Amino acid sequence: MGVQNSRPNSPAFSCCCCTCINTSEVGVVERFGSYQRLLTPGFQPIFFPVENLVASVSTRIQQLNILCETKTKDNVFVEVGVAVQYAVIPDQVYDAVYKLTDAPGQIERYVYDVIRSTVPKLTVDESFENKTHIADEIQSHLEAIMKDYGYTITTALVTDLRPDQRVKAAMNEINANNRLRQAAQYRAEADKITQVKAAEAEAESKYLSGVGVARQRAAIVDGLKSSIVEFADSVDGTGPKDVMNLLLLTQYFDMLKDVSNMGSNTMFISHGPAAVGDIHQQLRMGLMYEA
Repeated sequence: MGVQNSRPNSPAFSCCCCTCINTSEVGVVERFGSYQRLLTPGFQPIFFPVENLVASVSTRIQQLNILCETKTKDNVFVEVGVAVQYAVIPDQVYDAVYKLTDAPGQIERYVYDVIRSTVPKLTVDESFENKTHIADEIQSHLEAIMKDYGYTITTALVTDLRPDQRVKAAMNEINANNRLRQAAQYRAEADKITQVKAAEAEAESKYLSGVGVARQRAAIVDGLKSSIVEFADSVDGTGPKDVMNLLLLTQYFDMLKDVSNMGSNTMFISHGPAAVGDIHQQLRMGLMYEA
């Protein structure tokens, strides 16, 4: 992880007086246990056994994946996944080798510290909304600290934020219920519009029907008036009242004809006020006759 104190599988090799340093690596040479110099990539001489290649430091960008569990402001435990990309500063290889023993472990502990001081200030929803803010806090904090140890933090990413499975199910249910409520509101609005339009159409229909009935009655009155005048002029001794009675009688017989054509299940009963007593008397006599 950055600094390697032994390299049994490295393609670089050493002999009595020379060594080879791989590309994107820097060699550290000590003389009698004291730091002497750095070796750049390529074929480099050393004065063995006075000098020794004690470490080779990679200057490549490396990634450290960290998973930290913490609690949010609304008392929900979440697992925060963070990916930190870091590299050794070429001009500070000495600090990377001699000031810090375990760089990945140190980075991991600082990440724990930032997460456990930032996430508890946020709710679960705010944590999802502020993943970039959490990553920026981690990167700025690490850059300020790890620079003194010869490391630069290229980037820090919050790659995962996982609450408990039951919390996730509850959040999904809340979201589903909100959407169902919105759908119900939209359906109610649509029904309201439909009913309003239907009421407006019914009102317009009744208005037009009333206009038609009024025109029909006006036409009937005009027709009756014309018939009464013509009949009264053509028959001597006949007044308008006689003509009106004749017309009413004619319409009454027409009504009886229409009722008789309605089917065999139709029963016609006299409807005048005086006819009620007659109907009662006829029913009574019929029952007494049968008895």
